[in-house]
Order: sequence, then structure tokens, then C-alpha cells
Amino acid sequence: MKARGLFITIEGIDGAGKGTQIDHICSYMETEGIELILLREPGGTSIGEQIRGILLGQNNAEMKAMTELLLFAAARAQLVREVIEPALAEGKWILCDRFFDSTLAYQAGGRGLDRDMVQQSILLATGGLEPDLTLYLDLDPDVASERRARREESLGNEADRIEREDMIFKRAVRAEYLRLAAELERIVTIDAGGDPLSVWYEIQQTLTPLVQKHRGGK
Repeated sequence: MKARGLFITIEGIDGAGKGTQIDHICSYMETEGIELILLREPGGTSIGEQIRGILLGQNNAEMKAMTELLLFAAARAQLVREVIEPALAEGKWILCDRFFDSTLAYQAGGRGLDRDMVQQSILLATGGLEPDLTLYLDLDPDVASERRARREESLGNEADRIEREDMIFKRAVRAEYLRLAAELERIVTIDAGGDPLSVWYEIQQTLTPLVQKHRGGK
């Protein structure tokens, strides 16, 4: 019987550098000969990507917090059942750009929704599935906003609906991430304030024992 795969998630406020570190992780896993499936939330399925367009659309500024919560839950329910659970059962490794910790950070922390209610929506969507490891890239929101502004200017990208939230919202999101990281052993906090290679070195130190354990289990 094939061993169950590993489920890794990466979290952080917008501008923390997740995209750069995801590239490093994917390259590292390829070098180590580990088949890695890269997913993102919301998204990762045809239905999820359609929901993503609604959630992040700049024209949907009137969206209510409860609507937002339920749309995230719907996209996640599809992703878990269509992609994540089958892949893990086949022994594949998964790296997901955001998962339910984002919902706690953004909808409970940022929006102020009742945390127990948010947890219930998460349980309904995931069926109890949790990541094996979560890499949380921690960065001051002011620094993250400066980074994102430079990126938008250089690439010509426009901020999505959630990225346009004010600094009060972003600080509340970070505070919730830090609370989760202090409570949950699966969350490893990475200081994202340094240069990208230094951040990657710290991430690699966390991933290497998992890769070595995987090799030993073959």
C-alpha cells in the first residue's frame, strides 16, 4: 500500500514574497525527485478558479463578509474533494498557496467574523483535512505594501479586491496569523523581512528533514 502523501501550505499577507519562495520550493523538490502538485486558494479546479474571479474581482467591492466566507468555503470544498484528497491517497506531495489559515486570518481576523463560525465553515469544507506543515511568511504590513506597490509598478499589475483593503485590515490579518502560529505546532514562522535567498535558506532548513524522512521510507 502506497504511503499517504504530504500536504504543505504556505501563508502570509499579500507582499510577503510567497510567489518567490514557491518557485524555490518547486525547484528544490524537483531536484530531490519528489513529485509536487502546486495548487492555490481560491482556485485549483475549474469551479474554484471561477469562484476566485468573483472573490478577487475589483468590481465586487459591495461583497459582504459572509458572502466572502461562504465563497471561500465552496472553492475549498471542491479543491479538497477533487484534487487534494485523491492526490494524497496516491502518495503525492502537495504545495498549496494558502489554505484555511488564510480564512481565519482574513475573515475572522480582518473582517471580524465570529471565529467559531469561521471554524465551522472550514470543517464543513475540508471534512477535517489539515496541512502536515504550514510555512507562514511573516512581514510587517507596511513593508509588504511597499513591496507590492513596487511589484505593481514594475509588472503593471493592479491590486485585487482584497489587496486594496486598508492598513487596519492588514494589521488585523497579521495579528491573527501570529496568534495561529503561536498556538499550532504545524505552523513554522519564517521571517520574510530579509532578502529572498535568506528567506529561502530558512525554509529549506525546515523542508530538508521531511525530504530525508521521505527517502528513508522508500
